[in-house]
Amino acid sequence: MVDAPTILLVEDDPAVAAAMVRALSSPTGSNCAVWHAESAADARAVLRQSRPDLIILDLTLPDVDGLVFCTQLRIEAPEVPFMVCSEATTAEKVLAFKLGAEDVVAKPFEIAELEVRVEAILRRHARVEAMQRAVEAAPPLRAPTAAPSHLGRLRVDLARWRVTLDDRPLELTPTEFQLLVFMTRRPGEIISREELARGVWGNETMSRSRTIDAYVRRISAKLSGSGAPRILSIRGMGYQLAMPLVTAA
Repeated sequence: MVDAPTILLVEDDPAVAAAMVRALSSPTGSNCAVWHAESAADARAVLRQSRPDLIILDLTLPDVDGLVFCTQLRIEAPEVPFMVCSEATTAEKVLAFKLGAEDVVAKPFEIAELEVRVEAILRRHARVEAMQRAVEAAPPLRAPTAAPSHLGRLRVDLARWRVTLDDRPLELTPTEFQLLVFMTRRPGEIISREELARGVWGNETMSRSRTIDAYVRRISAKLSGSGAPRILSIRGMGYQLAMPLVTAA
């Protein structure tokens, strides 16, 4: 029997928290085990004891600014994905994505939409973990004498789950890594939003959200530099990973 996914909900509003716990833990809904923390301090106490599969947090916390807490999570629990569920300005949403949030859901929200977004993140990270376990369990392969050159100074090492540009490691979230790898396999091609949604999120409905655009902007910022490949937005068609030449290990 597969254990239910675990979620750490950081929310100081008791009524909102109760509704979210009820929805996300329902056997007919997401069927998750939900731990509730009312503050960043409470959340840290939980994280010292165990690691959830996902953290959902409000930006308005009683003891620390939510965006500051996002930054701290990247240091204290870098392997745990988090999403923001909060009343937020556009600037706060953009900053949350830049700080590593997997998704941002604005309050007030529909429970059904929250459940779908949570399930998409959990499914995506379960796929990443399965791929990592498969790589670790596979017998070692002899490295080729020369790695094929595809996109210049960008190097993708699937075995180590690592991307470097000019030998400088790029700090990518698991979703950013999957999205970039998906595009490096088809350099120069125009890839539709629907293809990206299916290939990375496993859910074509994600193509209708702005989440893909936010991830592309984040990756593009990290690829900045002379000789680096660029991700072009082709209006009405999708995205294109444009020249130079990824070295894929």
